[in-house]
Amino acid sequence: MRLFAAIYPPAVAVADLTARIKGLRVASARHARLADPANLHLTLAFLGEVPDVRLPDVESALASAARSARSPRLRLAGGGSFGQGRSTVLWVDVRGEVEALDALARSIRGGLRGAGLPCDDKPFRPHLTIARPGDRVPEADLRADLATLDEYAGPEWPADRLTLV
Repeated sequence: MRLFAAIYPPAVAVADLTARIKGLRVASARHARLADPANLHLTLAFLGEVPDVRLPDVESALASAARSARSPRLRLAGGGSFGQGRSTVLWVDVRGEVEALDALARSIRGGLRGAGLPCDDKPFRPHLTIARPGDRVPEADLRADLATLDEYAGPEWPADRLTLV
């Protein structure tokens, strides 16, 4: 099964962000793909394909990391884009106690590797993907959306639930 460890923002943070996303130009663009609000999450570790028999080892590594970590207070604020052309992704930044979040991600990844489990080696960059406009949105609209996101600051919330997806 394909797995990742994530933190889902609470409903109040998702609702606040969703209200802002609806005002973006990308939201009305034909063929641009917006993230489903129910699926907005912060990936801490991507494992990829893991055999079912290793699921208890994954759960143990995550539980150990969660026990040793403190719950950071976070907020969704600002944003940016990754990629160019067809691979453009629009994201919202994660701010607040990001050092504690980074420590949790390192602990999770270390525990997974220590158990001989697969784990993505990409540097941890906390963000939530909100849209995949690709090359379907004019550059001027994308710049306007980035300026709008730059002014965004959502409510603060405790990141106190780690989820295996």
